[in-house]
Amino acid sequence: MTYAAGLFAFFVLAVAAWRDVATRTIPDAASWLIGGIGIGARGALGFEALAVSLAGATLLFLTLFLFFARGFLGGGDVKLASAIAVGLAPAAIWEFVVATTFAGGVLAILHLLLRRWGPARFPGRVGAVEAWRIRRGAPLPYGVAIAVGGTFVLLGHP
Repeated sequence: MTYAAGLFAFFVLAVAAWRDVATRTIPDAASWLIGGIGIGARGALGFEALAVSLAGATLLFLTLFLFFARGFLGGGDVKLASAIAVGLAPAAIWEFVVATTFAGGVLAILHLLLRRWGPARFPGRVGAVEAWRIRRGAPLPYGVAIAVGGTFVLLGHP
């Protein structure tokens, strides 16, 4: 993936993460854009590279779908993670999963700390709503962790 495509993907992921914080939904357009960038990037390397990436993304989708079915992840999280995987080689898919897991751990610790000590005054309407969600034990906006993991891997593999 070119650096320019990775940078564009970063902005799309930033918007998806913000929307996940604000509304606990991830826009389908973000997954379509990221998937399209990935198909273009891997397709430029040849049919075999694209086929291997699609197989890896399908395997990731099926695995994450099990988490969705158990209520551990949202459908938007599954789609976004799978779309990121379309643009990655198999080894990079594993790096993405590991980076996302670490980012999710940091996000979970932050939420636990904010629940324990009370959220500070968050700026703006979205901040106030997020503070309200934290006080009531709402689920994590895991799209943020997916965006961080995706950015880490996409910009690290030009």
